[in-house]
Amino acid sequence: MQYKKPEYCAMIEDYINSFRNRQGSTPSVRQIASGVGLAVGTVSKYLSYMRENGVLDYDGHRNITTRKSKGLMNMLYVPLLGSVSCGIPKFAEENIEEYVCLPESLFGRGEFFLLRARGDSMIGAGIEDGDLVLIRQQSTAEYNQIVVALVDDEATLKRFRPKEDHICLHPENNRYEDIIVDSCLIQGVAVKVIKDLD
Repeated sequence: MQYKKPEYCAMIEDYINSFRNRQGSTPSVRQIASGVGLAVGTVSKYLSYMRENGVLDYDGHRNITTRKSKGLMNMLYVPLLGSVSCGIPKFAEENIEEYVCLPESLFGRGEFFLLRARGDSMIGAGIEDGDLVLIRQQSTAEYNQIVVALVDDEATLKRFRPKEDHICLHPENNRYEDIIVDSCLIQGVAVKVIKDLD
């Protein structure tokens, strides 16, 4: 096969990068072929050619690393799961809206997800309506940490204050009262807030 169409290489590399940004993983050869409108066999040959010429690293399966993604190896691909209430408890939609690429050097390692804050009950903690809150996925929390707590299938973002006979989910806004429950399910602990500046 003669490689007379360098635009195919660019098209394949662009598709791989785009797919990775959207999905957080690299596409299969079949997905690339479908995405760029070429035959599977043609894409396989171009991938081998591109590997031989240093355009990408490819192990013959699904592990493809392009020149651009080499610079993103220390990035986190964090799913944005929708909204969580910062007022009264509200069901948190767990449909992934998109993946957000975050530098590991700033956010650390771990299993994370992002939620969009809704309401104003956590403004005293610097979390305002519309902010993105980075949550470390875990099922336990320490006293006074800000958590995503599931209460009767409704999720809310509050400070976690367990007592001997109940749990207090404390808002950071004097306009709201504590939520007192017998039990709740911790979905994660808030570690960072990403917001727009005025």
